[in-house]
Amino acid sequence: MGLRWALLLLLLALPLGRAGRARNVLLLVADDGGFESGVYNNSAINTPNLDALAGRSLVFRNAFTSVSSCSPSRASILTGLPQHQNGMYGLHQDVHHFNSFDKVQSLPLLLSQAHIRTGIIGKKHVGPETVYPFDFAYTEENSSVLQVGRNITRIKRLVRKFLQSQDERPFFLYVAFHDPHRCGHSQPQYGAFCEKFGNGESGMGWIPDWKPQPYSPEHVQLPYFVPDTPAARADLAAQYTTIGRMDQGNNRTALLFSLHAGIGLVLEELRSAGLHNTTLVIYTSDNGIPFPSGRTNLYWSGTAEPLLVSSPEHTERWGQVSQAYASLLDLTPTILDWFAIPYPSYSIFGTKTVQLTGKSLLPALVSEQPWITVFSSQSHHEVTMYYPMRAIQHQHFRLIHNLHFRTPFPIDQDFYVSPTFQDLLNRTRARQPTHWNKTLHQYYYRDRWELFDRSSDPTESRNLASDSQYAEVLELLKAHLLKWQWDTNDPWVCAPDGVLEEKLSPQCQPLYNEL
Repeated sequence: MGLRWALLLLLLALPLGRAGRARNVLLLVADDGGFESGVYNNSAINTPNLDALAGRSLVFRNAFTSVSSCSPSRASILTGLPQHQNGMYGLHQDVHHFNSFDKVQSLPLLLSQAHIRTGIIGKKHVGPETVYPFDFAYTEENSSVLQVGRNITRIKRLVRKFLQSQDERPFFLYVAFHDPHRCGHSQPQYGAFCEKFGNGESGMGWIPDWKPQPYSPEHVQLPYFVPDTPAARADLAAQYTTIGRMDQGNNRTALLFSLHAGIGLVLEELRSAGLHNTTLVIYTSDNGIPFPSGRTNLYWSGTAEPLLVSSPEHTERWGQVSQAYASLLDLTPTILDWFAIPYPSYSIFGTKTVQLTGKSLLPALVSEQPWITVFSSQSHHEVTMYYPMRAIQHQHFRLIHNLHFRTPFPIDQDFYVSPTFQDLLNRTRARQPTHWNKTLHQYYYRDRWELFDRSSDPTESRNLASDSQYAEVLELLKAHLLKWQWDTNDPWVCAPDGVLEEKLSPQCQPLYNEL
């Protein structure tokens, strides 16, 4: 009798949607993906699956990551806390070895405590395991990241395995593709973006569900921040092919999710299991694309992200575009809200209470929201790349605080060996035209404060921080940014010209270091 009552109470506690059906979440994250899709007005690439998913989604035009680096971004997505608050200051793997703080309460941990089954397939890239536990896990920790992150046939089968082993609990499934990340540094035999992996050629292996689609460098759509050179165009063409592995394929079920490779295969598995009408589907990427001014930068080009949110319960905004500002810090509150789980309130160190500063995106699925502000925070990428930055995007203004502005901006190993950057270096050394919107010197050496008005300067080329006409805007944004740093317990809040002394008043004590 006791066991039967316990099971009944458990079932009554499960999150339910319309008609009493259990709610689920499928989170799809690209690796270094950008706006290379039809839904974001790129007509040079074929992305029928993302375009079809957009028809069942609210499409956010102003979505941003809170940090332009892989592990820190994934940790922020899974905790709702910026990197300076959750402790994942840089990359997790190998010599970098960054981890979130032991007492951080991550999304999979909170969901598990609420009797929701959790799964991850693909690139995890965060730790420790006690902070990020998943019930079902096939990641680089127990498999080849190429197989679980790029082999879409393997990914499809793992999704099927997860869904077929599903019990009565609702689920959260996180599919973290490794495409379209560069692989010239780690697996150069497969090409700059692993675009040759699984293409059926000798030594490349074969992915049965993928028919590679080559692209002409002359026909790629060049972002404003990428040099217009043959090397960069060829680099983008390779990236397009890799993106196609996530998206391109056959059209057997185009009316529903448009069954295409990668994402389409995952969505078809969801439909085949009869779960598509009870599952919130979210698609985004972790950071900017791996090109100059992209990944590791807090410019628009390094932080702006695609974001599709598809709710079977909010069909009234399917296919619509939202101009509301969204942050990837909002994903944890959104998913908790979907499952009707209260937001956590806890302490990581001492008595300071951690509270989510993000918001649920679910209200935007009903009506347009007046959200106009997002924040970003970066400290490292690789362990040697210490270049702390804090930023705010408020309406059409972007303010970046470069704390280590007197040192050159660092370059990561993966990007350094890329054809685009090597060509940029060679052209600079030879004093040849770079066909870029800035010089290497300008890229390396930045002002302490960078203020841009994107309404008149969408390429963020004119720093207005020293313009007296924008002095009031500058001070307003500084105040907003500083308040967010205090609210999120930022250890860098007094840097670079002060030191944080919490037992003194004021807490920011001056260093008199001539900054």
